[in-house]
Amino acid sequence: MGLCKFCGKPAGFLRREHRECREKHNSGAFVIRSMIADSLTSKVDRDEILQIAGESYIGGDELKTLILTGLEEAIDKALEDNILTQEEEDRLKDVLLTFGFNTDELSSNKAYEKFIKALVLRDLLEGKVPNRLNIKGVLPFNLLKNETPVWIFNDVKYYQFKTYRHYVGGSQGASIRIMKGVYYRVGGFRGYPIEETKLTKVDEGVLCVTDKHIYFGGKLKSFRISYDKIVSFTPYSDGIGIQRDSANAKSEYFITNDGWFTYNLVVNLANRV
Repeated sequence: MGLCKFCGKPAGFLRREHRECREKHNSGAFVIRSMIADSLTSKVDRDEILQIAGESYIGGDELKTLILTGLEEAIDKALEDNILTQEEEDRLKDVLLTFGFNTDELSSNKAYEKFIKALVLRDLLEGKVPNRLNIKGVLPFNLLKNETPVWIFNDVKYYQFKTYRHYVGGSQGASIRIMKGVYYRVGGFRGYPIEETKLTKVDEGVLCVTDKHIYFGGKLKSFRISYDKIVSFTPYSDGIGIQRDSANAKSEYFITNDGWFTYNLVVNLANRV
């Protein structure tokens, strides 16, 4: 006789749950997630959520997951106008404090990362240099004095347009017999050159954005770019393209997997210079 994974009571032969228990669980999960998602417009009642969780067979770890999922929905709603207000920030922080989330639990969570990104952009729009980065370890860059790191992107792919040349229409030449045992070879030629420009992955590494420069550090290349040496920024869904102020400069692309944030971050920082 199997036991119900929700209520713990006998569920019947080869059964692991009661249908009514599953329905109660799913309904409770939906209500909790919705309450957190609506936290920008209504205050979250901790006791009420804990009561619903208990009645719906929702344990501690699952409850935290539901709260974070609802929080991400709330952040998405807050960012529909691309701005996170101070009131919205306070309400979202209240949810985190109410349910006792700590920094370690949140550091790798996508919803919390999106929350911090929104705060960084708001700081910039208010004319402040953001100081919300919690750096663990040592940066692989030699930052200048009084330079503030604003954001770090890991596993960034660095691309450049490169020109490749190959030849078409060439000939390997021919041998002409002059007399027995003596041959004269007419030299071959390579034909005419064709050049192709291709977007090529150059390296992969860390992209550090500060209030004065963009730093990239990979296995093959490491460099620093001052904002006043960048002519243009091009937004992409998964990253950003830049064009340096140089006669021979080639377009460069950084794939950060968050093009909207990357573009708004560097453009607003460049406008401060």
